[in-house]
Amino acid sequence: MLELSIGLGARPIEVHAGHCYAIGKRHQAISREQALAALAEGIRACAHRRPDTELGVL
Repeated sequence: MLELSIGLGARPIEVHAGHCYAIGKRHQAISREQALAALAEGIRACAHRRPDTELGVL
């Protein structure tokens, strides 16, 4: 899941694992490849479920 910022033209701000309890209302489902690309671009990983670890980035 990708968490988005607030407002018009909302930008991605954090990558979450699909089962994360910290996912807010502003999110969209993304593929594994999109999550990896987002992390590679510097979008931070959620500190609760560590999707970067689950995806094998670390």
